[in-house]
Formats: sequence, C-alpha cells, structure tokens
Amino acid sequence: MRFLFVLFLTLGAARACELCAIYNAGNVAGESEAGFIFTLSEQYVPYRNTMLRGKEVTDPNPSFVDSSVTHLVPGYNFSSRFGINLNIPITYLDFKRSDIRYSTTAPPVFYTEKGTEFGIGDVALIGRATVLQITQMRYGLVVNLLGGVKFPTGESGRIKSEVDQSRIFQSLLPPGTPHDPLGHSPSSVHEHQLALGSGSYDGVLGLTLNSRFDRWFFNAQFQYYLRTHGESDFKFGDEIIVAGGPGAFLILEKSYTLSLQANATYDSMGRDELLGQPSDRTCSTEWLESPAAAMTPSCLSSSNAPQYSSIGVPSSGGQCI
Repeated sequence: MRFLFVLFLTLGAARACELCAIYNAGNVAGESEAGFIFTLSEQYVPYRNTMLRGKEVTDPNPSFVDSSVTHLVPGYNFSSRFGINLNIPITYLDFKRSDIRYSTTAPPVFYTEKGTEFGIGDVALIGRATVLQITQMRYGLVVNLLGGVKFPTGESGRIKSEVDQSRIFQSLLPPGTPHDPLGHSPSSVHEHQLALGSGSYDGVLGLTLNSRFDRWFFNAQFQYYLRTHGESDFKFGDEIIVAGGPGAFLILEKSYTLSLQANATYDSMGRDELLGQPSDRTCSTEWLESPAAAMTPSCLSSSNAPQYSSIGVPSSGGQCI
C-alpha cells in the first residue's frame, strides 16, 4: 500500500474539492500504479470578506466562517489505467453570524450566533479511467476521465432550518410579493453554508491532463458538479472548476522529488434554489492564482501545499468569501 500525505492550505475561496483531494495529490507526473492507495489531505479556507454584488463592503455586524476539511481517501488502482477512490471529508467550521429569526406567533428577533460545527460531510465515490497514456524516459502525457457520485451522508439540519425560516418569511408577505427566497436573512453567512451535508445525491465529473518533459511539467484539471435537490428540496448551484499551470521539478532523485508549480483557477457556481426559486444571493464567479510546492519522499508519501489568493470575485447578493 502507498500512503500519500497532502496538505492544502487555502487562503482564497474554494468549495467543491472531491477531485482535488483524490487526483491532485502528489502525482505530479500523473502516472498511477496498481494497488491500494491512501491519501490524507487538509484544506483550510477562511471566509471573512463580505461581498455585495461583487464588491467588498463593511458590515456593521461582520460574519465569518473558518472552514477546515480533512479528506480521508482510501482507494484502489486496478491497473495504471483504472482506479476507484472513496473521499471521506471530516469538516470543522468555526463561525459567527448575525441574523433575524422570524415566527408566525411573535415579532422578529435579531440575534448573533457564534459556535462550531464538526462531523463527517458528504462522502463521494470517484472512478478513474485513463484514456491516453504515453510514458517515456524524457517525457510523458496522461489524460484521465473521472466520474462518480456524492452521497448525502453529512448532517443537513442547518438547511432545513434555513428553508423553514424562508417559508415563514414568505407567509408574512402579501400574496404575490416579489422577493428573493433568502430575502429574510441579512447575514453574509447563510445557514446552508454551515451544513456538513447537502441531503442530495450529486454527480461529480472531471478530466485531468498531466504532461512532462525533462524537469518541466504542465497539469490541468476540469471539474463539473451536477447538483440535485436534497434536504427540504434545497438545491445547491452547479459548479464548474478549471485549473492548471506549468511547473518544474527542482529536485528529481530516486529517493524523493521536489516541484514548484504556478496554478490558475476559474471557479463558477450557479444560484442555489429553495422553495422552487433560485436565489440571487448565492452565485459567484472567481479567478484564483496559486503557487504550489510538492514534495514526494521516495514512493511512499507526498506533500503538496498550494497557497491561493483571489484576483477577481464578482458575485451576486450579500456573501462572505
């Protein structure tokens, strides 16, 4: 069995990362061997910037979420061309949010909530098929197709609470009043962002390209997350991620390797839906740049620590990123 240790220290915005945890870890050359494999990765994302219609604003009651997700990923490669992995995310959220709670029997109450959420998130089963593999001493090219399913294993009670509040707020409005389904909440951190799971079965699709020549390499990855309706009929927006960039092996020895890569990432998420309506307060498009270092001692372990910084975040509504 091979053991891959991967550390993702993320300082920009990042959400879906099932394929990142599984196939972006340590295999800089993109070439897989047959047998069992286990990957451990850590992703830390502080959401502390309040955005309104794509611009950063000052919030008199600032909210935040510091997200830490540890991915435990056991897997098995049937051959160099076919493999399967199980992504088990363990999530820890440290947050503060101010919001208004509505009731059909009492006046609205403004409150501030500060706390943590911890537990297993939605587990994903991902398969890999290598459609092109060229391996020579000086150069190589590998193209993988990835696909799988994310299962509703994480706690989704926060989503139910948010939908219930939206339904109460809607009942207090005059019939036919136009409104956003998240219009009841002035907070930049919504309750569905604190849910460990979605309550939905989602599709995970992707394609990776790994190429190398001597000490130089270029890696690229395309990911698409097809969301379905889950807890209380809430539906997260579909997400597209395109990432990649050139890099070089600074040290290339039989016992270990050390590489440095410059990544660029495009991340676009559609609008979430609840009560049968899309919310303009949830979609976003982001461009990120991320230098990354990867170290692989012998063939047993690897470490990868990209640092992300945002270079453009147009979004809709009020959000914390």
